[in-house]
Amino acid sequence: MFGRDVKALARKLIVHRYDYFSGDRLNSEGRKVFEEMARMLVFEHPYYKKRVKEVRRRGDFESFIKLAELILGEAETKSLVSTTLNSPYEERGASGA
Repeated sequence: MFGRDVKALARKLIVHRYDYFSGDRLNSEGRKVFEEMARMLVFEHPYYKKRVKEVRRRGDFESFIKLAELILGEAETKSLVSTTLNSPYEERGASGA
């Protein structure tokens, strides 16, 4: 239903959460990736424009995850989020690296 590039970018935003989200909000690099994904998504499925607009406006992880569940499916999204949260690596900023 969704293009592979849209899915790949959604996965990228989740897996590399600490690179693309500062705290709970999309940072500038995250916005670039999100905007690329959003452009392709709205081109493929114009009826998701309102949902994309909401995520763009709010810019928080929770609203992005709701959109990602539509794109990737609830099971895959939850799996990626739990893998990211249970990663043995600390948040990049916390370790000073």
